Amino acid sequence: MNIGIDMMGGDYAPLEAARGIQLYLSGHNIPANLVLIGDKIQVEKILAELGVPLNNIEVVHAEQVIGMHEHPTKTLREKPKSSIAIGFQLLASGKMDAFISAGNTGAMLVGALFSIKALDGVIRPTISSIIPKANGGTGLLLDVGLNADCKPEQLNQFAIMGSVYAQLILGIENPKVGLINVGEEEGKGNLLAQSTYPLLKENKHINFIGNIEGRDVLLDKADVMVCEGFTGNIILKMAESLYEISHTKKVKEEYFERFNFENYGGTPVLGVAKPVIIGHGISGAKAFMNMIHLAQVMIEKDVMQKMKEELS
Repeated sequence: MNIGIDMMGGDYAPLEAARGIQLYLSGHNIPANLVLIGDKIQVEKILAELGVPLNNIEVVHAEQVIGMHEHPTKTLREKPKSSIAIGFQLLASGKMDAFISAGNTGAMLVGALFSIKALDGVIRPTISSIIPKANGGTGLLLDVGLNADCKPEQLNQFAIMGSVYAQLILGIENPKVGLINVGEEEGKGNLLAQSTYPLLKENKHINFIGNIEGRDVLLDKADVMVCEGFTGNIILKMAESLYEISHTKKVKEEYFERFNFENYGGTPVLGVAKPVIIGHGISGAKAFMNMIHLAQVMIEKDVMQKMKEELS
């Protein structure tokens, strides 16, 4: 198992990525092999300073870096020797089984779509986010920004992919799927919601419970919550603000601490052939450690193949 890490992506690269690798290796009895992509001299110097053992590590030199605000498609084409471009080359050629970056989100998404392709039958891949529930449980919200406009058939596929992810990664045996809407009754909502409801209702691959409202997102009503990326991104950013507000006001509450994105690492792109995990630009060591761990579990449980089987 080979997991690739973009060492140059993120606001604190490559130091925090290296610290995350240190945490991962110290906490796993059977770690994956790690392919670190970045400035070889700089990366190896930091690893040596931190005392990171190199048994499971290979460093691949990348002389270019894609900046956080550069145009994704243009820079991937113009910077073939960047850490992100090389990462996708290695992933597509089978030399890596997963790829992680806290760098340019757009470049990661474009690379995932055009380098390793979508799973057979997938209309559009999606990105999801973990939502802490008030009862201590965990939910999954998707899409959270990749697809601002969607068709009913896409939301139907999101529900299937989200259910597989919830089963295999979150450990929810029969996840309840809810369609985010402005009311609980069938027939409520805009044209997208009205057209999606019957597709989810007839879908034998999911446990559809009907519409859910905004007030249900943090409660235990649904495990997998489906919507188009415009709505999902607004919900996600509002949820992130709960963590920021609690810290600003010095509120000591375990529940709000669960909104810290570093607890979950990054966002996997669901619906592509291999695990691609995108981290927040301000990711620290804990986030990198959790991204690597997530990639390892996704590979071990063959999440993408299970999605392909359900979608077919």
